[in-house]
Amino acid sequence: MTGLGAVFRPQLPPERLRALARLADETGLEELWLWEDCFREGGISTAAAALAWTERVRVGVGLLPVPLRNVAITAMEAATLHRMFPGRAVLGVGHGVQDWMGQVGARAESPLTLLREHLDALRALLRGERLSTRGRYVTLDDVGLDWPPAEPAEVLTGATGPRTLRLSGEAADGTVLTAGTPPEGVRRARRLIEEGRQAAGRTDPHRVVVYLLTATGPDAAARLRAGLADEGHADVPDLGVAGDADAVAKAVQRLADAGADTVVLQPTADEPDPEGFVRFTAREVRPLVG
Repeated sequence: MTGLGAVFRPQLPPERLRALARLADETGLEELWLWEDCFREGGISTAAAALAWTERVRVGVGLLPVPLRNVAITAMEAATLHRMFPGRAVLGVGHGVQDWMGQVGARAESPLTLLREHLDALRALLRGERLSTRGRYVTLDDVGLDWPPAEPAEVLTGATGPRTLRLSGEAADGTVLTAGTPPEGVRRARRLIEEGRQAAGRTDPHRVVVYLLTATGPDAAARLRAGLADEGHADVPDLGVAGDADAVAKAVQRLADAGADTVVLQPTADEPDPEGFVRFTAREVRPLVG
């Protein structure tokens, strides 16, 4: 069955998260996704709060920018969430928006090298390994977690370009694709991910999560057009969806048919009713998605 989730966009103030997280839990939503967009809300702090306020919904962070984080801190925080809320935290890491990284003096000369080193070290630490490594960006001297996750903890990475998609196949447990990814883009991403997996000799599962820009209710089509234009995707065919639950479910299915394991509905930045959007996702769209 295709997984289904919804995004709490960081354009909303953080004090709105408690009510939306509880609503997601009560309505049976499978996954609530959060973003660490500069300079809005922290990914780990919001994830911890959302998990503490709820009982069953999985909470994803897509994604934590690796230039901002020492890998040991990422591992410590990830392990803590996995220990306190077993099976409910989903963490993704990635390059981050390069302009934002430049604003804070953290832009890497080789983002791909940094991401590879971070992924390799992070996954090793979360497996409970004690690690010494000296890379271009990641240096650890006999570092191990006192409290690694009790169960295997997946690490996803955000990816768009071919090299990062191949790297995700090699070094991550799953991939997060942006809402700028149409069904054909999902198929392309799957092919590139598989190239990386084959190069690394991996046969374990690899989850692909795709955001779907979604508008429903009054002025849905106009809000979708404006949202696509704001993100520079106005001319991309077969992208986003506006309409009722049936229309949204069909768009979800197209992404699933292309290779998505989980589709996360992303409301427009001007969504007038975030609580209604969560209810719509869980109660109207979910029953129509296979």
